[in-house]
Amino acid sequence: MVRFRPLLAPLDRPIRLAVLISGGGTTLANLVMKIQTNELDAEVRLVVSSRPDCGGVSRATGLNLPCIVLQRKSFTTVTEFSEAIFSRCRQAEVDLVICGGFLALISIPDDFSGRVMNIHPSLIPAFSGKGFHGHRVHEAVLERGARISGCTVHFVDDEYDHGPIIVQQTVPVLDNDRADDLAARVFTSECEALPEAIRLFAAGRLEIDGSRVTRCD
Repeated sequence: MVRFRPLLAPLDRPIRLAVLISGGGTTLANLVMKIQTNELDAEVRLVVSSRPDCGGVSRATGLNLPCIVLQRKSFTTVTEFSEAIFSRCRQAEVDLVICGGFLALISIPDDFSGRVMNIHPSLIPAFSGKGFHGHRVHEAVLERGARISGCTVHFVDDEYDHGPIIVQQTVPVLDNDRADDLAARVFTSECEALPEAIRLFAAGRLEIDGSRVTRCD
């Protein structure tokens, strides 16, 4: 992979986001809250859900955000599904796409390379990949007896939980933790890590060099 900066210069306006969801939309709600409290200079231009019946659709509607449903089963291939998503992102003039609990595999087109981020509730590469999402991640952490967990924000490529890592935050795993306890602690870290990654991107401070992301002044 050639070294490049996903955004060459700082933006002089709010960064325009699309948020992809498959569940309750808690990541979406956190981003909206950060925007409303002026902790994140951004606007959500589009919400795309892979399920018509998930809580995130109702949440987006309640927040008066433009929301569409694109179900994976409606498309023959990953490529067709992905093109349907990114064509809507182009129409909305999106700068950055956020996968916030989005469970479907997508293929990143060339014009969105380095412009798609995912937030994952573990310290990648541990407890990541196909099948590791939601409470399954936290249950696996507890089953393994790990002493720390956390979250990872990374650029998305064409594999599950695989692209270059931008931000990671750690949290302790306590002796009496249940999956719900650990999930809540990790989500608190997600609420800070993802906005941080978005701010770095909008400031043009991220450079991708192969599998590594460096921060530039």
